Amino acid sequence: MDKKHNRNDWKRHKIQALWALLTNSYLIGFAQGKIYKGKLKNLCVPGLNCYSCPGALGACPIGAMQAVIGNWNFKFAFYVAGFLMFVGALAGRFVCGWLCPFGLIQDLLHKIPFPKKVKTFYGDKLLRKLKYVVLVVFVILLPMCLVDVLGQGAPYFCKLICPAGTLEGGLPLVLLNQSMRGALGWLYAWKNVLLIITIFLSVFIYRPFCKYICPLGAVYSVFNPISVFGYRVDKEKCIGCGACAKVCGMQVDPVKNANHPECIRCGACKKACPVKAIGTPMGWGLRKEEKVN
Repeated sequence: MDKKHNRNDWKRHKIQALWALLTNSYLIGFAQGKIYKGKLKNLCVPGLNCYSCPGALGACPIGAMQAVIGNWNFKFAFYVAGFLMFVGALAGRFVCGWLCPFGLIQDLLHKIPFPKKVKTFYGDKLLRKLKYVVLVVFVILLPMCLVDVLGQGAPYFCKLICPAGTLEGGLPLVLLNQSMRGALGWLYAWKNVLLIITIFLSVFIYRPFCKYICPLGAVYSVFNPISVFGYRVDKEKCIGCGACAKVCGMQVDPVKNANHPECIRCGACKKACPVKAIGTPMGWGLRKEEKVN
């Protein structure tokens, strides 16, 4: 079962890596230490991909939302909100499992051998509510309420918390631009501390950033129960073996709730089910003979 699960994981990682390369293919940015500012940057990408990454061709929806939520540019604010709603209603947290570059990094870090992997702990369920607090406070309220004389708010989540931004944008830009190194202060140090903690935790806890901090995951999780792409469990076929819940890195039991807000649609449960009782409303993931019947 583990070998089958690992094969499925690596197939998914290849798609994650390909998407990360496509959305960060401005390679000249890495050579010059500059950010791409062309027209494509006005478009959002589905996952958490830092605007300041030298290779980024699109904008992070969380960063874009913070940039416009505190000013009068309602047109773009409506675009970002509409984009998030469209992607969420279409795929839910499928984006987290298959398209988010920082999700891929956490996935690979978790494959590093460690004496004891931590699946859950006391307070885990309560701590998962933290990402909703981060979304409301740092992405919405602070940029909306704490504005400058021009009425513009700051991207507080990106500025104070986001380890993805530090890894994808902050570190490359500092390494490639000598002039930036002299301007480093406590904030840069603080962001690197958060990144190191996230990397360390990812080795023995599966996707800690996604579970506890990510505001984008919080947005998409709301749409999980109603998204077009979802899972279903055939209760007539299900034998109650618990194999699906056992392999889930997000600690979801598909039999109880196949479209739980924490599900990232990684497909591990479908591969683990010995009777192929888990599929989608469109029939994806089921055997050919089952689709006919």
